[in-house]
Amino acid sequence: MELLRATSTISWTANLASPFLHIIPQPPTPKNQMAISITGATGFIGRRLVQRLLADNHSVRVLTRSSSKAQLIFPVKEFPRITIAEEPEWKNCIQGSDAVVNLAGMPISTRWSSEIKKEIKQSRIKTTSKVVDLINNSRDDVRPRVLVSATAIGYYGTSDTQVFDERSPSGNDYLSEVCREWEAKALEVNKEVRLVLIRIGVVLGKDGGALAKMIPLFMMFAGGPLGTGKQWFSWIHLDDLVNLIYEALSNPSYKGIINGTAPNPVRLTEMCEQLGEVMGRPSWLPVPDFALKAVLGEGATIVLDGQKVLPVKAKELGFSFRYPYVKDALRAIMSSKKQGLSLGK
Repeated sequence: MELLRATSTISWTANLASPFLHIIPQPPTPKNQMAISITGATGFIGRRLVQRLLADNHSVRVLTRSSSKAQLIFPVKEFPRITIAEEPEWKNCIQGSDAVVNLAGMPISTRWSSEIKKEIKQSRIKTTSKVVDLINNSRDDVRPRVLVSATAIGYYGTSDTQVFDERSPSGNDYLSEVCREWEAKALEVNKEVRLVLIRIGVVLGKDGGALAKMIPLFMMFAGGPLGTGKQWFSWIHLDDLVNLIYEALSNPSYKGIINGTAPNPVRLTEMCEQLGEVMGRPSWLPVPDFALKAVLGEGATIVLDGQKVLPVKAKELGFSFRYPYVKDALRAIMSSKKQGLSLGK
């Protein structure tokens, strides 16, 4: 979709005294570039995706519930080409976008209570429903052509023995239920819109995600495995996931369910051994279940229970993983963390 007109987005910003209305012009998008609206752009995955898209001169529209939070993460001086819009302005951004990426959802790696579990589900379903409705209610000439919507490998349930791919049935636990309802909302999108559902594994990166939760426990207990260590750990490097999303935006062959996991899942024991080697620490004293549950509560199930998930569809599509092996992924992440510390970041 080549945008031949200029649109504008209205968003609220605030100064020290009072809020004021800020009109952000949206210039036409050059022919070879895309205008992409993103929910969850301020999150761990979203921040890196925005950087990747801007590096290739695409136009990014951040759909947020808090413009003040988004402006802290994407200050206008450093990100002059980003449009930030709160919910009343999402419609203006989505209409005329070439694609929408839906990443919004409350993090699951936290202590679960009945209220938190409700919010984990509703935060995903409500946002996906809103995005789909806005796409479906757009005129044909301004409707996005592509929706890339996140989901999770929690869809498959857990197992020490089964191997899951995109054709595998759903599990019967809480996270499986969340993923089924999450995906069902995305599937309601207009049939003229190419839909890609990426079932994301445990994302490894230097600025957050699973490693941020695991490393303190790992250090405290001398680097042993979490729980039994026999559970499968289906992971993906943040850069590979972002590249997969990027490819899904631009490549018409990408459609339907795609597992966002590296091609070589590992037992958690191996994951911890590799992390210990990269960190230069021993890996011998296991992190007991109670320690992880003390940090994450019921949310510890995402680590203590596992599943072996393979990216069959991505490999069939010819996607090239930069980090197919966890040792290389961890080495790259930890070296970048050390470099960041040495530079005072």
